Amino acid sequence: MKSLIILAGMMGCGKSSVGELLSKKIGYEFIDIDVELEKSENMSVTNIFNEYGEKYFRKIEKLKIFEYVNRKNIVMALGGGAFEDEETRKILKHYGIVIYLKASPECIFQRIKSEIHRPLLHKNFSVDSISFILKKRIQNYEKAHFTVDTCDKNLEDIVDKIIRIIK
Repeated sequence: MKSLIILAGMMGCGKSSVGELLSKKIGYEFIDIDVELEKSENMSVTNIFNEYGEKYFRKIEKLKIFEYVNRKNIVMALGGGAFEDEETRKILKHYGIVIYLKASPECIFQRIKSEIHRPLLHKNFSVDSISFILKKRIQNYEKAHFTVDTCDKNLEDIVDKIIRIIK
């Protein structure tokens, strides 16, 4: 089993929840890149976006990801847009196993409709806005090593499926 497991996918697809449980079950450390960025920047992801813009955010996000790629026994949850960067994709695919946690726009909407902290959804939050973002990103998400659908699935079942994939 590789010592770096990367979870990619849209906001609300389950990366953090799956990552936490997966890391406990396999005895790995869990790293949520958004949380790590919030700690190092001493502000929320939304505030980083609002104050410095997406370009700055993506730059520091990439640097944060690269801090962890050589560490052992890590489950890493990426931010929703992190896998868009070609260099980041190549590095992550080289050093670890990338799993795309797939969810439909409707499923994502139901999961995050009350979460106002999502930076890309502050305006015009709807199934259509999620579909728009997903259509732009799906071609890169599908470059992951494996895809696991998370809609209408029990968290335990998702994690067990990932464990079967990575062993």
